[in-house]
This record gives sequence, C-alpha cells and structure tokens, in this order.
Amino acid sequence: MRAAIMQPYFFPYAGYYRLLAAADVFVIYDCVQFPRRGWVHRNQLPRVNGEPGWLTLPVEKAAYDAAIRDVELKTDAADLMRQRAAAFPDLDHALRHRSTHPAASAFLNTRPALTDYLELTLRVAARRLGFHPQILRSSALDIPARLKAQDRILAILEALGANAYVNAPGGRSLYDPQAFSARGIRLEFLPDYTGPRTSMLHRLLMEESESLRAEILGDCRLAEAA
Repeated sequence: MRAAIMQPYFFPYAGYYRLLAAADVFVIYDCVQFPRRGWVHRNQLPRVNGEPGWLTLPVEKAAYDAAIRDVELKTDAADLMRQRAAAFPDLDHALRHRSTHPAASAFLNTRPALTDYLELTLRVAARRLGFHPQILRSSALDIPARLKAQDRILAILEALGANAYVNAPGGRSLYDPQAFSARGIRLEFLPDYTGPRTSMLHRLLMEESESLRAEILGDCRLAEAA
C-alpha cells in the first residue's frame, strides 16, 4: 500500500495533486506547526493586469506554535473571501456567474476549522481531477508528540501499514533511505514538476479538468530512492 503525506494547502498548484494520483492513501499532515508565511492559507491568482497577487484566507489569530489543526477561519470568512476575490477578475466572475461550479462553490463553503475547509477543497479538486485515494488526517492517528520530522513520518506510515511512501522531490534532502528500508518501507520520489505553478482554484475555473488530469498524470513517474 502506497501512502503520501503532505501539509494541506489552499488550492495548491497541479504538481501537488500528483501525490493524490500516485497514492492509495493520502494523509493530510495537520499535526505540525502552522506556517505564517507559507501556502497553507494563501495562494497567488492573476490580478487585472495578469500579474499574480496574494489571496489569503481570513484566519483567526493563533498561538505562534499552533498546529494547523488548531487554526480557525474567521466567523465572517465567506463574506471576507468574496470581498478579497474582487481583486482577481477570473475568480470574481466565476463567483458571480458560475457559482455552481464545484471549485467556486468549495471556495465559499467555509468551515470553522481551517483543516476542515482545506480538506473539503482538496476533496473537491481531487474528485474533479479523477483521483480517489483514501484521505485522512495525521491528527487522527495519535502519533506521539515527541516524534519529529522523519521519525514522525515513519510512525504515520507504520500506523497505516504502508509499504511504500511516495514523496515530493524536495523530500530527497529530508529522508534517509536506509531508515525506511529498515522498516520495510520503499521510499519513492516524484520528479521535479515542469508545469505551471498557478493555483488549482484558478485552473479548475478556467480549464477543462480532463486536460489538467492528463497534465498531472504525464508528470507522475515515480523513482525509488537509491
């Protein structure tokens, strides 16, 4: 059984979804610290002039060391997101005229917990792309808090009974292949992604899902760690 583990992001770029295409189980890694300036709660979409601009989810102030699972959206998040979407013409047009499009509906379907919202948008995008791994959260696995980094990943994989771990290419510098091999787990990596880095929210609204699926699958060749 092949598993992938990754932080949840706000409609990430197409390369992220290769993990859902390649894995039998995808674990939302929400038991780690919430990054203030990362891509968990924000992404870039084209503005009026075509240049990318930041679209940020309205989150409540949280403790510095808060985990992703502990972060919440503001109570008026949907209204604030409509206001912020006005700076991005394609998204604004979709919300006004294509509100039943699954990606547009998911964008405004806010939940109190940030992880709930990100899981919803992840599932909607994966379904549109035709990827159907089992999706669960690391916070539901009761992994001991003392375990960090590689040891935490290994504990998650063992809790799942996984015998293969598919990882983004950046993981090559993070993991020791021998440590995985000693646990009977095959460590695999996706190649560098060569496609656009545009948010999947924008691409689902503007492109056919079939072409996006073909693009993702065409750049999904797995290589085993040496």
